[in-house]
Amino acid sequence: MNAQTQPATVRIFIALAPPDDAKDALARALRPAYEAYPRVRWNRIEDWHVTLAFLGELPVSTVPLLRPPLAELAARRAPVRLALRGAGHFDDRVLWSGIDGDLEGLHLLASEVRAVVKECGIPFEDRPLRPHLTLARARRTQSSFAVEAAAALAGFTGRAWPAARLHLVGSNIGRGPGPIHYRDIEAWDFVGGS
Repeated sequence: MNAQTQPATVRIFIALAPPDDAKDALARALRPAYEAYPRVRWNRIEDWHVTLAFLGELPVSTVPLLRPPLAELAARRAPVRLALRGAGHFDDRVLWSGIDGDLEGLHLLASEVRAVVKECGIPFEDRPLRPHLTLARARRTQSSFAVEAAAALAGFTGRAWPAARLHLVGSNIGRGPGPIHYRDIEAWDFVGGS
C-alpha cells in the first residue's frame, strides 16, 4: 500500500489475549450456541481479547508515541493470572464471557495502561473497567439470543492462564463489509517480577 492509500486514522485499543487452549475450551462450550444462532455476528476466535483501554479512532501518527512507554510497562510487569468463567450480556444483544482470577492485578494493570495513554497526551473516554471477552453481537431482531446463550454458558469455567503479553491492537471497524478484524500493531511480553 503506498502512502496515498494508507488510512490517516486507526481504531486502537490495548488488550490482553487468552492463550489458544483457553480459547479452544470456551469455543467447545459455545458449540451449541454456534449451531442454535448461526445468523449472529460471532467474533473470530483469533480476535478474542480482554480490553484494558479503548482509545478509539486516532491518527496513525499516535502509534509511535505509545510504543516506548507500553514496552517499558510490560518489561516491568509480571503476567496476571486470569481465567474465562461464565457469561453475561450487554443490552440483550452482546454476549460475553466473564473473567476470573487476579482481578485486582487486572484492574491495577488497566490503571497503569491508562496512565501511560494519558501521559502520552492521548485523549480517550476513560470508562470503568468491566473485565470481559466479547463473543458475539446480535441484531435487534435477535435480542433473546444473548440472554439465552449467556444462561447456557453460566457454568463454564476455563483453566487459569498467565496473560503473557500486552497487545496494542488496531481494528478495521467501519472500513468495509464483513466481520471486524483485529491485528496486533505490536505486542510486548510481561517480563517483570512479582
